Amino acid sequence: MSSTFRIAALQTVSTPSVERNLVAARHLVRQAAERGARLVVLPEYFCFMGQDDRDKLGIAERAGDGPIQHALAEAARTHGVWIIGGTLPMRMPDVTDRVLNTSCVFAPDGRLAARYDKIHLFRYDNGRERYDEGRVLQAGGTPVAFDADGWRTGLSVCYDLRFPELYRALTYAPGEPPCDLLAVPSAFTYTTGRAHWELLLRARAIENQCYVIAAAQGGVHETGRRTWGHSMIVDPWGDVLDLLPEGQGVVLAEMQRSRIEAVRTQLPALEHRREQ
Repeated sequence: MSSTFRIAALQTVSTPSVERNLVAARHLVRQAAERGARLVVLPEYFCFMGQDDRDKLGIAERAGDGPIQHALAEAARTHGVWIIGGTLPMRMPDVTDRVLNTSCVFAPDGRLAARYDKIHLFRYDNGRERYDEGRVLQAGGTPVAFDADGWRTGLSVCYDLRFPELYRALTYAPGEPPCDLLAVPSAFTYTTGRAHWELLLRARAIENQCYVIAAAQGGVHETGRRTWGHSMIVDPWGDVLDLLPEGQGVVLAEMQRSRIEAVRTQLPALEHRREQ
């Protein structure tokens, strides 16, 4: 088990073209791998940002098949890295009007190592902006974590960030050690991101005493939508190690096992927790 582990959050400004988005993703994965990253995280819907929520139905894939999943597996195998593939719309058997918002993890040999279906679905209405993911998405129901080269990594997506009980379930999974890393691929709106994004990411890192990696959509999209960006990596004390405000690029940092152990030893909050 290594004492350090280099990770990268990839920020995109995705378009309505799956093909163009996959080209951009391959480019960013290659950049991160060339800079020594062993695990890379793409944003929510890195593969597609359409005009309307229902546009997702047209590019949804079946589990284990489709150009998006194949591209992720190939990139992982080509560069020998772990890829948390943001999210993609995943079909369900015998359901045509809804999809799952699915995060697929591919190991360095290209095999599917984990899959997480987003549990919490975003709804927001301030009178000017309206979003309701429940119109098209089906919520998942199971927390998922996996081991990447001995580093336990918990999966979440975007709006999940507002629900600390999900991260507690990952941290205190029966028979498993606490997570070393929490991944949060996202497409936060500019409005909610400006208000809460960094605050929530740092809180999740502090309360679970682990690293947090957040890969975001960041900029003005071809459809006119603006996402907050600010992809970042946060350490177990809540310090931001690297950040990209807007635009396409790579956010990189080194995880250190000694840092996790020092924080958990100096302030053993995970040991002090009491069941309610």
